[in-house]
Amino acid sequence: MTTDQALSQHQAWVTTHRIWGLMSPEHQKALLSHGELHQFNQGSEAFPAGTWGEQLHIILSGDAGLKDTSRNQTHPLRTGEHFGAGVTKLELVQNTQVIAITDLMLISIDVSVLHEFLENEPALAPFFPLPLKQPPRQSNTHTHHESDMFNVSLGDVINPPITIGLNATAQEAAQLMRQHGVSSVMLIDRGALTGVVTDRDLRNRVVAEGLPLTTPLHQIATRNLLTLNTDAAAFEAMLLMARHNIHHVPVMQGTAIAGVVTASDLNRQNDLSAVYMTRDIHDQKHLEGLVKISHKLRPLQQHLAASHASAYTTGHVITTLTDAFTTRLIQLAEKEFGPPPVPYLWVAAGSQARNEQTAKSDQDNCMILDDSYDESAHGAYFRALTQSVCDGLDACGYVHCPGEMMAMTDKWRQTLSVWRNYFWDWVHKPEPMSLMLSSVFFDMRPVYGATELMDALRVEMLNNTKGNTLFLGHMVSNAQKLRPPLGLFGGISLIRRGEHAGTVDLKHNGLAPIVDLARIYALAGGLSEVNTHDRLEKAASSGEVSEQSARDLRDALEFLSTLRIQHQTDRMLAGLEANNYLALHELSNFERSHLKDAFGVIQSLQTVLGQRYHF
Repeated sequence: MTTDQALSQHQAWVTTHRIWGLMSPEHQKALLSHGELHQFNQGSEAFPAGTWGEQLHIILSGDAGLKDTSRNQTHPLRTGEHFGAGVTKLELVQNTQVIAITDLMLISIDVSVLHEFLENEPALAPFFPLPLKQPPRQSNTHTHHESDMFNVSLGDVINPPITIGLNATAQEAAQLMRQHGVSSVMLIDRGALTGVVTDRDLRNRVVAEGLPLTTPLHQIATRNLLTLNTDAAAFEAMLLMARHNIHHVPVMQGTAIAGVVTASDLNRQNDLSAVYMTRDIHDQKHLEGLVKISHKLRPLQQHLAASHASAYTTGHVITTLTDAFTTRLIQLAEKEFGPPPVPYLWVAAGSQARNEQTAKSDQDNCMILDDSYDESAHGAYFRALTQSVCDGLDACGYVHCPGEMMAMTDKWRQTLSVWRNYFWDWVHKPEPMSLMLSSVFFDMRPVYGATELMDALRVEMLNNTKGNTLFLGHMVSNAQKLRPPLGLFGGISLIRRGEHAGTVDLKHNGLAPIVDLARIYALAGGLSEVNTHDRLEKAASSGEVSEQSARDLRDALEFLSTLRIQHQTDRMLAGLEANNYLALHELSNFERSHLKDAFGVIQSLQTVLGQRYHF
């Protein structure tokens, strides 16, 4: 069959199509005559990933599959459906190849022709929500700017290590750094890495202290090293530097030193770099300086979204900065009010504890005090300190928790013994309020202070929940109150009334149910992980949930989180307040189908868990 014969055969099909049938007969004819016909045999690749986003492709006959290589998922498309320009986002094009599930015939329309149709046929506009012009593709050359850091391993960005003997002198180290143009040397003893000396160490530990240039390096080196392996993602080094306020990370290949990565290697755009922002946070002497830095959080999220960073990465980066703001505010408060009279631990709860924050987050935190705490002697100090820190976080954009679940609230600033009683009551007396509090405080992570105060508490907490079917049953019943918005026949149900009518609440009806499921798996198995993705991964390996179900939930979590981050970013770029309410017209057909699939996965596994822990 010739091309003309094939196109002529489909003329009637265009006339009755639900979208193309809206056009005038003249444009219906032009649609076929201006298109490029493609035919593919079953099982063949129609378009490689990243090559098909600059045209619109309409399936005339057969079934195609959009295979998302980043998630190992294939989304089927049938006769009459379309994909590409105007309906598929660039990040999906870049990670998705088109395959022929059956013998396949499709027609490809250039953007210029599609643009003319849209100008002359207004009825088509709602079906093409995305810009027709895609951003230019980036070069394959690795420049190692921050946008690359989420897609490369450390082995691709490290510098060769400059090594020196353990007993070499400070002067010899300085000469070696000058010779190679580097800012650090690795100390080697009997072939093993034993320490690091940086140019900052020479300045602060030798020159500033008036030590002689003949001082042996082992006296000034950093010995308890934080290292990563070559196959670790580069962003892990960025997070490690940000969390510990360091600028050099040795990179290992097994037990051997393979190289070193510095903050400068990872981050060239200082204004939007988590590493440099963390350094600036720790350098601030007053709240005003912290507030100024906090204004960069939203541009940072926008930058991460533009860099196609995963939601998992974005959550860790944003939360790392929250930890840094919290730590610096505590340090400033201790400077103002004096050293603490008894040991204490500042604890993050909720999304901060799970490393899942976005640029729009409120506070969830608490404090564990050593049992030597005496209210009459120490109460005024800790009330002042926690009030100062929580108010400081509020000034930096982390608004006070509406439910007052903060360390500045007396109830959530208690001794270790009281916290043990709290958790015992919540587990053994699972009343509605206890279940609500469990959903917040069973997600806890130490941020600053005496971390040993939480170690025993966490073990005791998990011992009380593991295999506790009565408590878990109540947790499941409580979690079932947040359901995915799917109607009776599987369609997506929108909010009907109020300010957000016509939208979907991605947080409460999409992400929160996944967080709840992962938390229940973790508590049932006595798993210490707090991050939702990590909980699902560990729950699968421990048998609390099947490998396939855990993988489906992780994919749903990443997809919904990415939608939420992109939606918030789009609103911020438009000068609007970030929120969690998504209108479906913001999505391509491909994304709508994925959204429905994600909701279906959640609903199915909620049902399974409900059957396992029924009363």
